[in-house]
Parts: sequence; C-alpha cells; structure tokens
Amino acid sequence: MARHGGGRGWYGKVVGAALGVTVLAVGASVWTAQAGVEGEGTPQASASATPGGDVQPVAKTIVHASDAGARGVNITIDDGPDPGWTPQVLDVLREYGVKATFCMTGIQAQTHPDLVKDVVAAGHRLCDHSVSHDTGMDKKPEAYQSKEILDAERMITKASGGVRPMYYRAPGGAFTPYSRELAASRGMRPLGWNVDTKDFERPGTDAIVATVERELPNGPTLLFHDAGGDRSQTVEALRRVLPSLKAEGYAFGFPVR
Repeated sequence: MARHGGGRGWYGKVVGAALGVTVLAVGASVWTAQAGVEGEGTPQASASATPGGDVQPVAKTIVHASDAGARGVNITIDDGPDPGWTPQVLDVLREYGVKATFCMTGIQAQTHPDLVKDVVAAGHRLCDHSVSHDTGMDKKPEAYQSKEILDAERMITKASGGVRPMYYRAPGGAFTPYSRELAASRGMRPLGWNVDTKDFERPGTDAIVATVERELPNGPTLLFHDAGGDRSQTVEALRRVLPSLKAEGYAFGFPVR
C-alpha cells in the first residue's frame, strides 16, 4: 500500500496548533492478498487512553473484503472531518444512497465533533486514522504507536457522542504487527485499501475516475479523502463513480470485521 507522505505539511501545522491547545488531550480472493502477517505478542491498552464500554476483539489481519459480497465495493473517506468538504461528500453519498467508512484523525474529530455526529447520523461507519496522521508511525516506538491509536480512538468516540470506531487504518499504510494487534484488541479491524484513487494529489476528476475503473479489479476497497486541501475533484469524482458502479451491478457495503 502506497504511503502518502508528500503534500501533507498541513497536518504538521494542525498538530502543532492542537498541541498548543490540548497537548493531544493527553471471500478469500485476490482482494485479500494484501492481508498482513500475524504479529508477535499482545500489546496492552493503557487505562487512561481506553474509552469505556464493552469491547470485543476482532481479527488482526488487514481487511479488504466487502460485506456486500463478490460484487461489493467499500467506499472509504480519509483524513477528515473537514467543514468545507465532509458535508459535500455526505451530500453525494446521500444522493446515491451509499454508505461509507470515514477514517478520521483524532485532531480533526476533536475539532469538528458536529461533523463526526453528522457522519454517524447518516449511517456511515467510523475508523481510527491515528491522532496526527504520522506516516512514519511504523518506525516509531510502540509507546508512540499506542498513544496515537488509543488517543484517536478516545477522541473520535467522544466527538461522536459515544460511537466507537470499528476499524483502524494506519496513516499511509504504516501498519506494524504491534499496531494491528493493539487495534484489534480494541475492536478495530485493521483496514487496508485496494484502489488508491490518488485524489489527494488533485490529478483531475477524469484521472480519479479512470483510476477507479482501471484498478477496481484489484479489490473492493476504494480510498478517497475529504480533508487536506481542495477536495472538489474528489466530490465530483464520487458524483460520477457512484452511479456508474451501481449501473455496472456493484453493491456498496462496509469492510468485513
């Protein structure tokens, strides 16, 4: 899975601002071929970072498959929520009757709790995308990985009004055996992707649509973004991709857990 390291300077600025305010608030087919290797050992979640409620562990392998079956497609939206773009993405999804999985950073969720609640109210699912979107997390100590994952879980859960994220997507795909084990122990299935639309690079709406059409045979989980800059191309691409996939007989679902 490609790392999205370039053009992410805005995250550093957002993280810096948030730190100054809160100090981070103290079946089996080619589509599953990217599943991760089993990890060693079982990490322990710290009580201070653990939201309350019953948590059922899930599988720690990286999921790609859709619960909508062999012709299922999973729409995943990363990096938000964002007040300029998330409402527009929600409008398009509502227009075509599609449910998606929103992979939110802890900082964005904490900053825009009303948008997190809007996502939940519309029937979409939440995914933990770490606190600060550090694409080098896999090179950092386990204590750092734990804080990024568990603090984001807590921040998203609080922002949503108590709805916990069901998945964990490592920034840039920077999973480790430890991070997958930890997320799974908290009931968050590690979530990959098959089709990187590269919408973050703003290649043009036509290019985003063409990437979906070309790469969908690779698997059902599509990666889009609703934050990090001008996402107008993403909104327009979704407006074209969703009805087109429906017309081709695809069904929209969620990643299996």
